[in-house]
Amino acid sequence: MAGDRPGRRRPSHRREDRPDPRRALGAAGEALVARWYEANGYEIVDRNWRCPDGELDLVVAAPGVLVFCEVKTRRGHAFVAPYEAVTPAKQRRIRRLALRWLGERNMRARSIRFDVASVVHERGHAPVVDVIPNAF
Repeated sequence: MAGDRPGRRRPSHRREDRPDPRRALGAAGEALVARWYEANGYEIVDRNWRCPDGELDLVVAAPGVLVFCEVKTRRGHAFVAPYEAVTPAKQRRIRRLALRWLGERNMRARSIRFDVASVVHERGHAPVVDVIPNAF
């Protein structure tokens, strides 16, 4: 190609074209948690809502309550549970994002709850979903 230097090979795949196993794991965990909420009578209102300040994983609703859920998915057991990755700083960010989400929809909820869901995938075992209501 014009402008290419001789002897240099161009990569066959750009980085953004390659699948990211962490994203795939996270998406699988979010799908499991969404199914958990649906099986427990909740309606999925929004998934992976993004704005310049961050992302909300799941927004679900049941009569009288709107829930913002942060999902943490891990492969195997580490020294800490996945939900422990939701630090106080992350909690503050999720609260701000929830207010922004509500503002963009001009919504007011009678009751808002912040849950954290933990999904652990261990080789040879079914994934384990643990939802902590009112986590913060």
